[in-house]
Amino acid sequence: MDPLYNIGISAYKLAVRLASVKNRKARLLLEGQSRTFSYLREHLHPAGGYIWIHASSLGEFEQGRPLIEMIRRDHPNARILLSFFSPSGYEVRKNYNQVDAVCYLPFDLPGNVKTFLDLVKPSMAIFVKYEFWGNYLHELDRRGIPTYSISAIFRPSQVFFKPWGGKMRKILSHFDKLFVQNEESRQLLQGIGIHQVEVSGDTRFDRVAHVREQTKQFPTIERFVSTARLTVVMGSSWEPDEDLMIPYFNTHPGMKLIIAPHEFDRERLLAIMSRIKRPTGLFSQALPATSSQLDCIIIDSFGLLSSLYRYGQIAMVGGGFGAGIHNINEAAVYGMPVIFGPNYHKFSEAKDLIACGGGFAVSTADEFRSVMDRLLSDTDELRRAGSIAEHYIQSHLGATQLIYDQIKQHIKSSEVVG
Repeated sequence: MDPLYNIGISAYKLAVRLASVKNRKARLLLEGQSRTFSYLREHLHPAGGYIWIHASSLGEFEQGRPLIEMIRRDHPNARILLSFFSPSGYEVRKNYNQVDAVCYLPFDLPGNVKTFLDLVKPSMAIFVKYEFWGNYLHELDRRGIPTYSISAIFRPSQVFFKPWGGKMRKILSHFDKLFVQNEESRQLLQGIGIHQVEVSGDTRFDRVAHVREQTKQFPTIERFVSTARLTVVMGSSWEPDEDLMIPYFNTHPGMKLIIAPHEFDRERLLAIMSRIKRPTGLFSQALPATSSQLDCIIIDSFGLLSSLYRYGQIAMVGGGFGAGIHNINEAAVYGMPVIFGPNYHKFSEAKDLIACGGGFAVSTADEFRSVMDRLLSDTDELRRAGSIAEHYIQSHLGATQLIYDQIKQHIKSSEVVG
């Protein structure tokens, strides 16, 4: 890889090391990477042959998960390695039982790359969405290992499409195929000479449909909503999202509210509860016998949100006042309109839902109030918007099967006995 690229990765590594003094996630990343090679030596079969799937973080993992589970279902003897770069993915899914091993991916430097691939001996590699590590991709290509990108999405603002992006464009040539979410991505790549591209759609749609089929039931929540005229589920919320929702909730006794904050340390939970003027409890402390007396339940456990949406008629998904909205498909699949903040432009599903009438972007308290008033006062509008959202999800299923059908010949060659 270009020396300047390696200098950039080294500088990134140094920045993470400096940040680790005060930042817990940076510290977890370094500590996790320091154990990767010893972990692989201890846990991997010496013959290798692993299907290596890499996801940067938890969101990317959820996109890759439908494909992982389809591979495991149809090829139970295939060896699968899952790697993460971010602690927010690894720490939550390090015990994921559909793969044979889970590890942190070491920084993309030549020595790390050679050692990693020598230990894994992958039969194929799959990178989810945004992962484009130049040294890993170059070495995979050099070794003749089939390599794919799935659920990828490209925008003109990315470095690949800039006049100075030649070195980064070369990275994309190392993929055997890029499965992209939309036609715009395919056309952008074609414009820079990348032709091994197929529009497959987004595997997250398949994931949320599967979650709906396997949804969990919570007796405490069922009793809670049994006395509600209407319930709003607020998922992955941050403070700016709550700045809109909580004052509205406080003055609308006809609705109940489930809040699943993105982070829920003790200080954060106390701050939320202090702002709510109606009977409120934590999910971990609520009892089925008394939960119907509450007007708001705050979720203080991981892994529940995708099933909790089933109890609502309206969803507000957080993140849109920060780096970007969280997973709105998790809510839309249950046939409810979805409200989110203004930073949604990187998410094609948000733009699509706005265009068809199943989603609503708000920037101010007045805009939020207007949307909520309309949905609460007009049951036909509420039902129509929810139906549109559900139909949108249903019409975008099938990406996982399309990808699987094209790579399964390499999966079969990875299957081993013992």
